[in-house]
Amino acid sequence: AAMAAAGGAERYFTRWYKPDVKGRPCEDFCVLQHSNRRVAGPGGNWGICVITLAEAHPLLQNGKTITSINYQISANCSRLQNKVSGKSKRGAQFLTELAPLCRISSSDGEEYTIYSCIRGRLIEVNENILNNPAILQEKPSTEGYIAVVLPKFEESKSITQGLLTRKEYEEVLLKRLNSSS
Repeated sequence: AAMAAAGGAERYFTRWYKPDVKGRPCEDFCVLQHSNRRVAGPGGNWGICVITLAEAHPLLQNGKTITSINYQISANCSRLQNKVSGKSKRGAQFLTELAPLCRISSSDGEEYTIYSCIRGRLIEVNENILNNPAILQEKPSTEGYIAVVLPKFEESKSITQGLLTRKEYEEVLLKRLNSSS
């Protein structure tokens, strides 16, 4: 639902990046922040955030085939059981920056954990990627998104601390390129 208007996503979303999450090289994520101007009061308001893989993430590199996506985080926690109701989003699971959203296995035996990257309430996970993992790789920032998170309103100003702008992220990618060559 959140990405129904994904065609026009670029206009309404600001991209933020979180590189090397948990110190794991190149495990980068992208947070698409909806500008949500209609509800913005003075100082602006953080709209919903869509959590996606950033371009450099190993799962998006050539030759990786996704074998499974699992929203079951532990024996008693499944992101699929997140049931959100009403305007106050009752029942939504609360996430910290390093809360795992799902685990993704690839055909080379690697397993990657996808993290929330921001604090907030889990609004929805993308169940479409369970049946069609390829869209996660083909369209990571639109139909292949991981989850939608709503930041807490009172934290909306501090939420981008620790996230990089597009330009800063490009500098990170450039540094990586230079150090590997």
